[in-house]
Amino acid sequence: MAMGKRTPLFLTALALAAPLTLVSAVSQPAAVAPPTASGDQVFDAWASDFQPRAIAAGISPAVFAREFAGLTPEPRVAALDSRQPEFSKPVGDYLKGVVTADRAAIGQRRRADVAEFGAIEARWGVSRDILIGIWALESGFGALQGDTDVIRALATLAADGRRRAWAEGELIAALTVIQTGEHPRAWLRGSWAGAMGQTQFIPSTFLTTAVDHDGDGRRDIWGSRADALASAANLLAKAGWTPGQDWAREVIAPPGFDFSLTEGPRETPAWWAERGLRRADGRTWPAADAAAKAQLVAPSGAGGPLFLLFPNHFALRQYNNSLAYALGVGLLADRFAGAPPIVTAWPVEAPLSLRDRMTAQRALNALGFDAGQPDGVVGQGTRRALRAWQKARGLTADGYLSTEMVQKLAAEAGAS
Repeated sequence: MAMGKRTPLFLTALALAAPLTLVSAVSQPAAVAPPTASGDQVFDAWASDFQPRAIAAGISPAVFAREFAGLTPEPRVAALDSRQPEFSKPVGDYLKGVVTADRAAIGQRRRADVAEFGAIEARWGVSRDILIGIWALESGFGALQGDTDVIRALATLAADGRRRAWAEGELIAALTVIQTGEHPRAWLRGSWAGAMGQTQFIPSTFLTTAVDHDGDGRRDIWGSRADALASAANLLAKAGWTPGQDWAREVIAPPGFDFSLTEGPRETPAWWAERGLRRADGRTWPAADAAAKAQLVAPSGAGGPLFLLFPNHFALRQYNNSLAYALGVGLLADRFAGAPPIVTAWPVEAPLSLRDRMTAQRALNALGFDAGQPDGVVGQGTRRALRAWQKARGLTADGYLSTEMVQKLAAEAGAS
């Protein structure tokens, strides 16, 4: 998401730094009082350290003092941020829980319920079905926005230190929203991670991207679905959304297909057809898609559904950089528009433990295939290394880490 930045108040900084002998004739700025103590030593030390950075970024001492008065860390936020799940949820299990008949039915009703969709589509070029998909996943169509004090949540994340630079930037953005008078702090409610409103914008994205679509004079992503959905459309348009082009399409691979091409080249559907891929629904490619370059993914390995991802998929990833999330939004959007479920069923997958995932990463590194720092997160680096190992061993090189692959890797690394 786009990050906003305020220009430092250079004159104030110079006045504070100037020697007394040079400014004796000028009234001195009042000393800035340190934040009030919360009783948590780590939090208080961070708040005192953060105060001058916030002021240098344009937050007035008075606003800082008011919003930090009595501020304490939120234990639940720190716990959630540091939690590393023992078992990773397979993509197929996630999507089977997200793309449901009930949610599709609700989304289809929303297509006609929101009168502003026509104007939003005309202005930003993003289809209502994609916007409803985001709305569904981000807040349950506006019903589940979160009720956490965003200032307190972001201060807790910043003090915790794991994502300090990011959290401080978002905290300054939230304080800016308050300082400008656009919204009082009581409005800034959201998730434990600082995302707000019906479409879950972080504060910096709110500043740069939220819009007042209903014309009431304020950007209200909490109470106005027109503002919230138009703001999401604006975000996708800024991310490069191409009107009239698909987001992705399910495909079928022939026997003997080279799955090492997954997450690799971005080529036209014709290029992929030369290698045997065909649309799962049997249709031809419309002109806008035929001219676009797409990337192949196999989220559940060669035995699961395969997708060609078009540029609009990657625009969705600017909203939330998760393959599973973007697939969820897109597959829901297809269902809202009346499309049937995907052709290939999601396979039954066994969740991998944190130990299994780290074992695989260590084994790949030991065998000379760079999976990066073993952290249990099976990202692109791990999948790239796994595909290279699979191809070198004559296995299906789909980069899918299954229990069987973990066992094979551990056995080979142990033997070596």
